[in-house]
Amino acid sequence: MSHGRFDNPVVAAMAGFWDLFRKQDNAKRLTDKDRFDGKKVIITGANSGLGFGLSVEIAKRGGYVIMACRSQIPEAGEMVKKMSGSDKVEMRKLDLSKIESIYEFCNGLVKDQIKPDVTILNAGVALPDARKTESGLEQMFLVNYLSNVMLTNIMFNKGIIDLNNDSKAFKPRIVFISSDSHQGSSYIDYNEFGIFEPYGTSKAIANYSYFKLILNTYATELSRRVNKEKLEVGINVICPGPVHTNIIKEAPWALRMALGGIFKVIFRSPAKASLPVVYMSISDDFKGKSNEYLHMFKNKEMDSKVYIPEEGKKLWERSVKLWKSVDTKAKSLLD
Repeated sequence: MSHGRFDNPVVAAMAGFWDLFRKQDNAKRLTDKDRFDGKKVIITGANSGLGFGLSVEIAKRGGYVIMACRSQIPEAGEMVKKMSGSDKVEMRKLDLSKIESIYEFCNGLVKDQIKPDVTILNAGVALPDARKTESGLEQMFLVNYLSNVMLTNIMFNKGIIDLNNDSKAFKPRIVFISSDSHQGSSYIDYNEFGIFEPYGTSKAIANYSYFKLILNTYATELSRRVNKEKLEVGINVICPGPVHTNIIKEAPWALRMALGGIFKVIFRSPAKASLPVVYMSISDDFKGKSNEYLHMFKNKEMDSKVYIPEEGKKLWERSVKLWKSVDTKAKSLLD
């Protein structure tokens, strides 16, 4: 049976707090000269929290920001324009709990000939219990993991992420927003992979970190497959550290009050937490690099299980098989 690093939310929150005191080797590497002028940046889950903070910071640094989210359209986008002083911001509908929404989002990018220079896969949910989506998949599994498999594969398949970019000085980048809580999670249990099973709060907390281990394993395998002979796309992973967001908004009241206090007092604001993500997204320090991992501003190794080639291959095959089982369009796309 799978398990994550934590099953107690307070213990998990305090672990994040202590991370704030660790040395951040690259904190001074990000400067005002690191700009996104002339670059298009897609940010999923951009209407609030870290995604909103990233949208403001990247727009300030000259980027054309595409906020991909399921709500607060156009209000969040107008707020980003106001806070950043830039009008190079747009919002597009993307609900990662609905497979059809992923296709509609990608089709819109194709129609408008949008090829992002940077794609930041930030969207995620933390739920207090299991919830079945219209596809039959559990919501946290779909949003936090499998939807990212679908989105990236469709973007590559439709040429949205440009692999024919030898003439460009800046190679496309994909940044997966993860969590260092993936460290110590179990090997992937394929007997339960993608199967809906009811669970409560403790298992939900464990699943959050466990799904991050699965996501990191996928990102590593994606990098292997895309960059077989030479670097085509920089595909990297980052834990932005503990962030004061509304991710716990659906937790039980008592837990929400306890964690809300911890988040407010000791966690970093989305604006501050966005900075290491900005660094990984644009800095020349990551030029020509893929499958790198940052914990905030610190270079680090992911859990060793993430790097096992056999695990990556198996995860890819099982993910594709599961995707085909819930999406009739997947077969023609993937075969």
